[in-house]
Amino acid sequence: MAYQLHSEARTTPKIRAEIQASTLGLTKLAKKYNITKATALKWRGRDEVEDRSHRPHKLNTTLNEAQEDIVVELRRFLLLPIDDLLVVTREFINLDVSRSGLGRCLTRHGVGNIRALRAEQNPSEEKKVSKKAFKNYAPGFIHIDIKYLPKMPDEAHHRYLFVAIDRATRWVYFRIYADQTQVSSVDFLRRVTEACPVHINKILTDNGTQFTDRFTSKEKKATGNHAFDKACTEHAIEHRLIPPRHPQTNGMVERFNGRISELNKQTHFTSAAELEATLYAYLKVYNHQIPQRALNHQTPIQALMEWQKTTPDIFTKTVHNHTGLDT
Repeated sequence: MAYQLHSEARTTPKIRAEIQASTLGLTKLAKKYNITKATALKWRGRDEVEDRSHRPHKLNTTLNEAQEDIVVELRRFLLLPIDDLLVVTREFINLDVSRSGLGRCLTRHGVGNIRALRAEQNPSEEKKVSKKAFKNYAPGFIHIDIKYLPKMPDEAHHRYLFVAIDRATRWVYFRIYADQTQVSSVDFLRRVTEACPVHINKILTDNGTQFTDRFTSKEKKATGNHAFDKACTEHAIEHRLIPPRHPQTNGMVERFNGRISELNKQTHFTSAAELEATLYAYLKVYNHQIPQRALNHQTPIQALMEWQKTTPDIFTKTVHNHTGLDT
């Protein structure tokens, strides 16, 4: 039987059944299954192995059922924005309603998206907005960003994950540092150029002081004297900066950082070494075994191998794919 697990579940139905049948103490169970003692206690005390609903048994709402019906119809027929609808609701229906409560009410009844309602009522006036896609580049355009790592029980301070991702192939390289200084950024650049099988010609970063002096100079422009800029020049790399207050420009590496966040949430680590080993193991799996829709369902390494067949002159080393699981 197939189960739909909660997105942050740390156990499977099989493991939960083993916990319920086990005679081990909570401490040993937690260590055996890499979970907390609270999680072990929770499943030992249950008879079922399925996730329970996280929905409250009773919703405490300001609007009663009849008032919600009126608000929903006003939204549907007048297409009022939420702030205008809030004024009308407070004036004529319920004085105590909050904006957030009204928003949840609209979402609950399927009328939370006013654009979808307008498109439904006026399909001929619906405007198709095309998303601006990244310009196509050959491998060698690298996005770099830094992610905070959670502090482990045996650590006194947070550590930092420097992440680099190739725009064309989604190939990723990262390394953990104790700080996010210029020294660390320059060392990371050196290691990226050594690890990347393609000659890196462009690098995109944010405006952090570990990458640029853009906002520390009087002209508010990069002077080229920053340690990271000098290192880029030594490697014949063009260093580009994202526009101020536009982090979405570096969204490709941000999405990968989101994967790391999910991994951290779903795994209980007891030490910094355990976290580090898990991250580097995931890096290998990501590059060699996880197909991506943006790459026509190829892995990053497979995409690199295809590029090497057509444009071998941009490569500095031969790309090899690691053996995956039997299929």
